[in-house]
Amino acid sequence: MLTRILPGSIFCVKISNYMTTLHTQRLILRPIELSDLEDIFEYSSTPNVGPNAGWKPHANREETLQIMKEIFLEKEGVWGIVLRESGKMIGSVGLIDDHKRQYEGVKMIGYAMSEEYWGRGIMSEAVAEVIRFGFEGLKLEAISAYCFPFNERSKAIIRKFGFEFEGILKLAERRFDGKVLDNECYILKSPIL
Repeated sequence: MLTRILPGSIFCVKISNYMTTLHTQRLILRPIELSDLEDIFEYSSTPNVGPNAGWKPHANREETLQIMKEIFLEKEGVWGIVLRESGKMIGSVGLIDDHKRQYEGVKMIGYAMSEEYWGRGIMSEAVAEVIRFGFEGLKLEAISAYCFPFNERSKAIIRKFGFEFEGILKLAERRFDGKVLDNECYILKSPIL
């Protein structure tokens, strides 16, 4: 649940379930369902998707199912990226609690997508819609983003939308292989507040 106290106000706006389906020209962003297992396994089992975000490629469908239960299913703020034309899920994007900040007016954006679709502007289209929804629909004050210093594709998306570089959090995250990595930290403040 997002609770927001407006500056100079005693009023509090509560948004309890913000899982809505979002639409763009080429995409449907919708809650992830159990029936998406095959599509998620397909892109999560490849060698170049997960390691850039800190998780190992999925070894089997059982592992994908377990991760879906923990991270995707019935979770607020996590959408599957579905191609309108084919109905195929090719990735995910989310606006979730930022555990590095203790403020409900900020959510963290994260995303992953099948390597087969990299370089086509699809993730930019999905991220643009989620940012719009975050600021207009959820009335967030800011959206944060974090990535490993070597994740150039993620940094390109972050920069494209005007996120401000805040600095590097050293030794921020232990990756699946045991390596402890830095996080580059970014913030995008709401243009409507």
